Amino acid sequence: MRLLLEGINQADRPTLDELWESIENAVPKGALEQAVATVEDLAPSGAGSKQDWRAVLSARRIVTISGFLPILTKVIDFDADPESRPVLDAMLKIPSLLARRRPLKITDVDSTVVPAAWRPAVFGGPGSGEVEVDKNSYVFCVLVEFQRHLKRRTIYAARSTRWTDSRVALLDGTEWENTKDIVLTALELPDEPINFLADHRVALDDAYRRVAGYLEEIGSDISVDDAGRVHLASLAAIPEPDSLIDLRRTVGGMLPRVDLSQIVLEVMGWEPSFVEAFRSWSGGEPRLDGLDISIAACLTAQAMNVGYTPMVDRSNPALHRDRLSHVAQTYLSAENMAAANRPLIERQAGIDFAAVLGGGLVAAVDGMRFVVPTQTIHARPNRRYFGRRKGVTWLNMINDQAIGLGAKVVSGTVRDSLHVIDVVHNQDGGQRPDIIVTDTASYSDLVFGLLHLLGYSYRPALADMPDQKMWTIGRPPGAYGSLTTAARGRISLERIEQHWPDMLRIVGSIHTGAVRAYDIVRMLQRDGRPTPLGDAPSSYGRIFKSIHMLDSFDNETYRCEIKGIRNLQEGRHALAQQIFHGRKGELFQRYHEGMEDQLGALGLVVNCVVLWNTYYIDLAIKQLRASGHHVANEDAARLSPYLRSHGNVHGTYSFSRPDTSSAPRPLLDPTTIETD
Repeated sequence: MRLLLEGINQADRPTLDELWESIENAVPKGALEQAVATVEDLAPSGAGSKQDWRAVLSARRIVTISGFLPILTKVIDFDADPESRPVLDAMLKIPSLLARRRPLKITDVDSTVVPAAWRPAVFGGPGSGEVEVDKNSYVFCVLVEFQRHLKRRTIYAARSTRWTDSRVALLDGTEWENTKDIVLTALELPDEPINFLADHRVALDDAYRRVAGYLEEIGSDISVDDAGRVHLASLAAIPEPDSLIDLRRTVGGMLPRVDLSQIVLEVMGWEPSFVEAFRSWSGGEPRLDGLDISIAACLTAQAMNVGYTPMVDRSNPALHRDRLSHVAQTYLSAENMAAANRPLIERQAGIDFAAVLGGGLVAAVDGMRFVVPTQTIHARPNRRYFGRRKGVTWLNMINDQAIGLGAKVVSGTVRDSLHVIDVVHNQDGGQRPDIIVTDTASYSDLVFGLLHLLGYSYRPALADMPDQKMWTIGRPPGAYGSLTTAARGRISLERIEQHWPDMLRIVGSIHTGAVRAYDIVRMLQRDGRPTPLGDAPSSYGRIFKSIHMLDSFDNETYRCEIKGIRNLQEGRHALAQQIFHGRKGELFQRYHEGMEDQLGALGLVVNCVVLWNTYYIDLAIKQLRASGHHVANEDAARLSPYLRSHGNVHGTYSFSRPDTSSAPRPLLDPTTIETD
């Protein structure tokens, strides 16, 4: 269908034969025939109107669901909020309706749960008098409504972890009153919002007036068309001076050539707390001899996705296959790897070269995609990233010093905005960033509002500026000039003030860890739209979204900083991709825990490489300066800590402990090294 629409919309329209050839190249004939058969099976040719297909579907598929519905309502205890209670009550009555032999009357069912689209199929046409009820259609109607409310979490299973009521975990009553003052002080939020929101109103108005004046200047890189849409020129690449090119080549040539396994072991020698973080899940097992060797081998095998066979060494008890299997199952958990990551983050931040890269107060969140060729419920399809197969997203966060701060494994490629707050708010270690940068996929007005309430400055890379809606508080004055039409959205401060106590309780619950931000974001949205409560933090977020867009228009440096850290994260993903090279770079774990453990090992090994690179690049810069070379900080800041040509990830792997306790590895002479 997409190819058909694209072909119709082309100025030079293709012929029918050309269009059909394009379709056959994109979709195999067998898959197309299977899709047509499925559509015909679900909506047969007799279902011509919008109402008929519901009746035909109900008649043909009632046998499929009538077997499990009575069991579903019996073994799972569901509950609902007042709004969804009628749908749940109707669902609980389904088993008795299915068991009835006589026809249903309208008095036997709850007609209020039947939407207008289902009424013709359930109650018949206008001339039927709506006396008899089509039982099968009514059952399907209630089931569809039940699923819709279950996804909203307005119907929930109290004993479930995934389908429970998110509001139960929110701080409330005495617990919230005892925590409230501490939370408000930490987040610098007032109990009464009137003056607080008035300050935001002034800041938004000042930003509009500033940019409106900038638009009048000659040579501005932004323009507004007749429809009021804002167009922003693309950023030009910053040229690389010869001094930077020479420095990059020289430093890259000075780094010691080393196997990945040796990098991991060397970093372990620097940080004893790295190995100490790996504790047995039982808690009582004594520390094994050579545990650091076994852990390094397991981490290397998992990170490179090559399995344990290349790591096995029968002459070393720490590298026996059964030993590696035991260590992997007992010590390599996501919790242990998060604890092991903390000392790496702290040590890297203390190196001079890391301070040249950044201050650690800017962070970026982005996803790396992995195809999962095995049969699992934890992978989802997306043709753009996975072709015809399914996959997962490794959503990870780095700071502007290039070190990884935390990550989360997400099934498929759902909108990252559902998970980005959890990644930001649950970092493994290091100082808390002030600024969060993401791509457009992680953006939403609700995320804007929640992150700013949590004390972060959120700066997503907003692509396609003409399609981004801008907002004002009240009607924009004439002083906004050509931006008056672009600022077509209206923010209601009254709505924010009305729900301010609930907003404070929500962010307080996230801040204290009482509830996952993912559950809150799901709770505040229904079918992709905010609930009345969710509209309040969304409205609050629109204030900062508009200021963010105006700052992007007005300040090229502001945009360059966003682009810079996003490029930095792409470099991390390229390094991770090179390391995770085994089995075509595909993830073969079936269960979510296994995915988290393996990708956690990948993140930990990538951080080992980043720490090792930072340390030796710093040594190289200091040696060059000591020998009389001029190394400008501006050039050093553009060196990548993700250099990887010196690190070997192929062949055999050595796990003998490197002797670097008294002195680091000697740097190489770049004039004698041949580039591969």
